[in-house]
Amino acid sequence: MRFQGAVIREQGVSFAIVVVQRRVLTDRRQSEETAGAFQRFFPGLPIVLMGQDTGGVPTYYGRHDIVRFMSRVPLSAVPWKEYTFA
Repeated sequence: MRFQGAVIREQGVSFAIVVVQRRVLTDRRQSEETAGAFQRFFPGLPIVLMGQDTGGVPTYYGRHDIVRFMSRVPLSAVPWKEYTFA
């Protein structure tokens, strides 16, 4: 499995962001299941999902405080990485 994501440590809080298709974020149940599935890759960290519309504008799903924080962070400032797991 390969996916784009990042681990961020900010103001004493560590969390993981995972890039998903925007349609995942339109269904709360699917968002919760998807975030839960990624928990095994980032044990103990809150998972935030990020999808983009066709214009590149991000939408986040996850803990409200982290989503609020990420809404003010430029995507270019996120330390994106490609993760590969067997």
